[in-house]
Amino acid sequence: MRRHHLATLACEVEARGLGWRFVGPGEALLGVRGPRTRHEIMVVATPDGAGWSYLWPGGGIADVTGVVQVADQLVRLLT
Repeated sequence: MRRHHLATLACEVEARGLGWRFVGPGEALLGVRGPRTRHEIMVVATPDGAGWSYLWPGGGIADVTGVVQVADQLVRLLT
């Protein structure tokens, strides 16, 4: 399930021009990088109550059902 949520986010960020790669043990993290700055943010998908959430540095947290908004926020952080 984790990989599914990360892959969904990867498709969304790629559509917005960001790069991505799976990293970590078992590819449990999604590294998202800006095309010009080359800065990278690591995102994890984790169980949260009855559902799943994305977490990223700086206090970022969102339900996986908000994947479009998460991708938009990552664009703002990395461009």
